[in-house]
Amino acid sequence: MTTEKLGLDVLTQANFAPLVGSLFRMQMGPDQSIEIELIEATLAPGVQLEKGRPFSLLFIGPLPACARLNQRIYALEHESLGTLEIFLVPLGPDKKGMRFEAIFN
Repeated sequence: MTTEKLGLDVLTQANFAPLVGSLFRMQMGPDQSIEIELIEATLAPGVQLEKGRPFSLLFIGPLPACARLNQRIYALEHESLGTLEIFLVPLGPDKKGMRFEAIFN
């Protein structure tokens, strides 16, 4: 796995769409990480910016490990993207686990 950090300004929804269903390793602390699954990579409807269209990512992680995580920047590692630092907002649990959203605009 590459450990290079990519700039979020160069990533688009097209970088993430093929990765829906794959796992990302989320660093929760210095020696603690869990795997979360990317379950959606969605373009914002009808909005076009100079650098591209805004998009959102939806992840799901295991309960109870994710139940008390706060919104903040997390380091996420993926075998094809390397390490990304992404601001994640917990949306709450559903029957599969805790959902997290990242919005890029």
